[in-house]
Amino acid sequence: MKSTYTNIEDLPLTLKAHEAAAVLRISKSKVYELAQSESFPAIRIGKRVVIPRDKLIQWMNNQAEVSD
Repeated sequence: MKSTYTNIEDLPLTLKAHEAAAVLRISKSKVYELAQSESFPAIRIGKRVVIPRDKLIQWMNNQAEVSD
């Protein structure tokens, strides 16, 4: 993963757990913990967890609305 992205569209369409962790600025283990919740947009492919970029952005926006 690139160390710096200048805009959202530069992110890959799906993010690995460590990439989502970098975007959210949380630990990879926290991403795996979030992936267990119904509201977090994680997709399991075997043992892998991937997070669709657009769904992650939508999830973040929803979280911001809830905390307002």
